[in-house]
Amino acid sequence: MNDDVRNIVLGVLAAGISAGLGWLTRTYLWRRRLRRKQAFFGLPENSETLLVVNRDPATSEPAVHRFDVFALLELAALIKDCGANVQMVTQDGVQQGFGERTEFCVGGPGSNRRMLAHMSAMLPGFRVNIDPEPGPDRGAFQIGTERYRMDPGITEYVLLARLTTGERRGTRPVFLFCGQRAINNQAATRYLARHHERLARKYGADSFALLLKVVNSQAYGPDVTELVADVTRTVRTPLVDPVAPTSHRAT
Repeated sequence: MNDDVRNIVLGVLAAGISAGLGWLTRTYLWRRRLRRKQAFFGLPENSETLLVVNRDPATSEPAVHRFDVFALLELAALIKDCGANVQMVTQDGVQQGFGERTEFCVGGPGSNRRMLAHMSAMLPGFRVNIDPEPGPDRGAFQIGTERYRMDPGITEYVLLARLTTGERRGTRPVFLFCGQRAINNQAATRYLARHHERLARKYGADSFALLLKVVNSQAYGPDVTELVADVTRTVRTPLVDPVAPTSHRAT
């Protein structure tokens, strides 16, 4: 074997080893990111999860608003990425506690009884005005002593929460997407999909509740979302009545 052939063989071997090491490194990093994602969402491989569907309060027939459908599709894709299985159930068809399976619950208390139950059990410092009569406080959030009103299509709010009971190891979380309008629910699911790695680094396995503001949804849809505040402690502290909330007008 002359020097030219030897150099070619060594070059091929070096390229093969480099490619193999690169593939192993990428595979290791991908698996590590996947494990972290599965841990944050409580979705190990082949686990079961609940996707709780709300109803469109604007219709008399059982129906789901199209923006809520988009939100459910984004959540279903996220669940599939984790290798988990999803069971979709209606808001009035769930008759079980929480902690056994990861749950994604979409829609405010006016369209989702399951959301109302979670709010009563785990978010005593958070209320939503579900009065159907028109008025400035229709759909407004009360968080502690603060009130957040919406200006439809201009400024709207949504609560994104990850809650666990913390009673035992392996308890699955409940994710809540409680928006003032259906498009806000989709904005919250999109925010979670985009920022779950940062949220996992910050909160780990702990519960959190974030108040998000959806900006100019009539022009930007669910894409422009701003973090208003971490309201975890406030929403988990029972409200003391009577309270004169400080109003945040939609501006």
